[in-house]
Amino acid sequence: MPLYEMESIEKVGKNKDNNLVIRGECLSACAYLKENNIKVDLVYIDPPFASGADYAKKVYIRRNPKVDEAIKKAETELNNDDLKAFEEKMYGDVWNKESYLNWMYENLLAIKSVMSETASIYVHLDWHIGHYVKILMDEIFGEDNFQREIIWDIQVLSGFKTLAPNWVRGHDSIFYYSMKEERIFNRLIQPHTEKYINMFNRVDQNGRKYMIAHGSKRYLDELSEGKPLGDVWNDVMSFQQQPTSAEKVDYSTQKPEALLERIIKASSNEGMIVADFFGGSGVTAAVAHKLNRKFITCDVGINSIQTIRDRLKSNNAEFEILEVKDGVSLYRNPQQTMDKLKSLIQGLKNEDGLDKFWEGSIQDSKYGMMPVYIPNLLEGTGRILDTRLINEIIHKALPDLPDNVKKVIVYYIDIEDKKAIDDFIKEQNDTEIEIEFRDLKQLLSEVVIGDEVDYEIKDNEIEVKHFASDRVQQKIDGYNDKMQAQAIKKNEEYNPLTISDEGLELIEFISLDCTNNEGSWKSDSEIKVEKNNYVTINGEKTKSYWNGKIAFTKKPLRMKIRNICGDETIINIK
Repeated sequence: MPLYEMESIEKVGKNKDNNLVIRGECLSACAYLKENNIKVDLVYIDPPFASGADYAKKVYIRRNPKVDEAIKKAETELNNDDLKAFEEKMYGDVWNKESYLNWMYENLLAIKSVMSETASIYVHLDWHIGHYVKILMDEIFGEDNFQREIIWDIQVLSGFKTLAPNWVRGHDSIFYYSMKEERIFNRLIQPHTEKYINMFNRVDQNGRKYMIAHGSKRYLDELSEGKPLGDVWNDVMSFQQQPTSAEKVDYSTQKPEALLERIIKASSNEGMIVADFFGGSGVTAAVAHKLNRKFITCDVGINSIQTIRDRLKSNNAEFEILEVKDGVSLYRNPQQTMDKLKSLIQGLKNEDGLDKFWEGSIQDSKYGMMPVYIPNLLEGTGRILDTRLINEIIHKALPDLPDNVKKVIVYYIDIEDKKAIDDFIKEQNDTEIEIEFRDLKQLLSEVVIGDEVDYEIKDNEIEVKHFASDRVQQKIDGYNDKMQAQAIKKNEEYNPLTISDEGLELIEFISLDCTNNEGSWKSDSEIKVEKNNYVTINGEKTKSYWNGKIAFTKKPLRMKIRNICGDETIINIK
């Protein structure tokens, strides 16, 4: 497991329980826990399912506090099933089976290394890859430590599913393993249904209710409180079944709190540490906090970390946010960083004749076509340039290149041993193709560009006068272009989405740090403009609209502003 430095990004409350929210890969988070001798008592993970789907965050324009007519416009959701232009990619769940299983194997090994002797792990998957992962878990945790396959019935009948010439598919699988047979398990009781209770519809001479079952009387007042829960759960509704649930945070793969409440109650006790290494919407941490457990959660995507942070803040949780300093300046998440990198490499173009190993090619006057390799940021192991990768390049990738290729470019983030790699190339490279190495970190540092903010301090308030985000504006322009083209085809009129001169409807969140002028963030005052345009102030939900201002009691030293896509800009206040 690669051990990197951790930087404290923000501290919320005193955090006496040492609750952690980590932005980074599962491997790096586990390396940090292992180095600090931190053991967890329960793990729930909801990793990518290898489903082939792209997951995105829906983006909403907020109400402009300076323009009354903007209220109606602010309710417009910039999302269309046919036009994905204004969605922010969370991650692409597109893998080949071998890469996915290698990645999961490493993650599961890392997670096992930080589990206590009596800990359990629940791995949430579906039919795409689940039973392959079970084989890995048999190897890692031992077949004897497999406890149950839990079937979560999430069947939602739709026209599409019921018309298919097959059984209607409607469940996820949750694989439950322990470190050993001695483990924490609290038997949970499922209360009797109202329908069953109503079957006690007879009354004897003493006024006692009863029913006849198998030829004998069964009395209601002798009935147990319920029956022990089994491994088929059909009483926990998915968000497809409850689309208007108040706990939804608009995260594509969010799971209901009731699901995690059951797992956490069954396999941990108060005061124990519950961990989730694919934090997503933050449901595991949120429920652990409500049930008086400690929590550790991590995710590689900035939108996930923001969602988790805001959710925990609203639940009055105390925690610290850490960020893995692995040299990778991620642009929200690995998927978007990969997309952005392609535009930053000057001259990079797709090349149909090249194997998928190569990202594309660059044309050079001296060398002609130069294929380009970029490490896959979705896989932690691909970030390190080592002899294993060079061996793959020399013996698999180079021989398949066209005869006219004289040079290839290999980007890297970390390099294991430059001299050993150079010696390996001299010894093993039988081709005449030159391999040039380029450090990717410089390009990564150019990925994130801040937004422009104009503000005014008066009395004990900061008023935001103007806000501009070129990237968000480009997204809106692209959305308008596509909608306009669609309207022309249909011979319809389209009124484009427009942003006011003030641009305040592009702001989602503002925080003031009145304590630190550098280092870890301390949010002394904050507001979040929710998608329904109501304001959450210091974690407390209100029914008020934002007025364009944020109040403070101490002189602010820094201000952080997050736009509706999730980009954050920090301004030092003089």
